[in-house]
Amino acid sequence: MLRPLLIALALAAPVAFPALAQTTFGGMRADVSAPVEVAADNLTVNQTDGSALFKGNVVIGQGEMRLSADEVSVQYATGNQQRISALTATGNVTLVSGPDAAEAQQAVYDVEAGTVLLTGDVLLSQGQNVLSGDRMTVDLATGAAQVQGRVRSVLQPGGN
Repeated sequence: MLRPLLIALALAAPVAFPALAQTTFGGMRADVSAPVEVAADNLTVNQTDGSALFKGNVVIGQGEMRLSADEVSVQYATGNQQRISALTATGNVTLVSGPDAAEAQQAVYDVEAGTVLLTGDVLLSQGQNVLSGDRMTVDLATGAAQVQGRVRSVLQPGGN
């Protein structure tokens, strides 16, 4: 994958931000009212606590947004197991929206709030521009993103 190259570019970046950077994520805003679709190799459902665990090649889609990971646990809304309230993805997490892509160790998608929190070696690529940090929060309704924790960036001249 391109991750080692992008990390090397980010670490060699001439621009370093002490703690916080703001950017936009995705060429268009995600439709947070669209249905959430989940595909995976395996599904385990716990009837006692109402949780579900998808494992193996998990791909989650909502409108134009795609999130993939090794496994994803599903938390349903209190009192309504027909409505997903949050998804927690772990292992090889990739979030793609429009022309932008982000990688991380973990992602928590709060479906009700319309936000995604990526943590652990976050790497965002927007065209040839690269941004890295410890955590990134994306507001899917607005496309606004905040990156925190030793933020580094490589900005290409004439890039987007």
